[in-house]
Amino acid sequence: MTDFVQAGELRMALERQGAGAPLLLMHGAEASRLMFTALMPHLARHFTVIAYDQRDCGDTEGPPTGSTLADLADDAQRLIEALGLGRVHVFGSSFGGRVAQALALRHPGCVDRLVLGSTWPLPDAYEALCPDAPRLAALRRQLPATAAELATWFFPEAFLQQRPELRGVFANAQPGSARSARRTATVQSTLAQDATAIAAPTLLVAGELDRVVPPGVTLSMTARIPGAQTAVLAGTGHATALQAPQLLARHIACFLAGDPPPKE
Repeated sequence: MTDFVQAGELRMALERQGAGAPLLLMHGAEASRLMFTALMPHLARHFTVIAYDQRDCGDTEGPPTGSTLADLADDAQRLIEALGLGRVHVFGSSFGGRVAQALALRHPGCVDRLVLGSTWPLPDAYEALCPDAPRLAALRRQLPATAAELATWFFPEAFLQQRPELRGVFANAQPGSARSARRTATVQSTLAQDATAIAAPTLLVAGELDRVVPPGVTLSMTARIPGAQTAVLAGTGHATALQAPQLLARHIACFLAGDPPPKE
């Protein structure tokens, strides 16, 4: 069931499931809270799980003005405050991992433990770290015509053969809209602060077959974030929350509980 919470100038859409310590989920660039639909029931066995739509995404409503990564971190802090939560665990996937890093840096008192999935480190630009960035950008600009090809970047072909409906997951994109243009600019923004200043205990999760953010890019953050742990999900691509929700949830739950990582 969708709830709406006023957080600053935004009327933010969110879903809540479960009971226990709060866990905030942050979605990727083209996505919304719905990318966590399959993941939430597994996490809700252990946590109060909250998935929300970022500014200019999904059902969240706000003024039609530009925003930065810092703005999204501040939005998340206002949401946590509006929900009366104090400190939360955070899982950010892809660009959501950038938002999660920014939240941990700008509002460290809000973040208990941090899980960063299939993401890249602040303050580096995506284009500087991922050699296939130009091709991926071209596919995004040509949506929805390129939806089927773009899906192959997010999911391995073997998985798409099992779930052929996901070949059209990007078909409803509207890259020419004003909202989409604002979102693109937001995703391209960065934060001057470096991931080395993150103080929260951190788990880095990578998909073994990720073409969007190669696993080596995500795992390179172990050299930046003191004490960071790592997990590589075998046979999975970029969208781990959709492709391997149960396995991903097990890694997240074990880390947040301070337990040893699960055996796959």
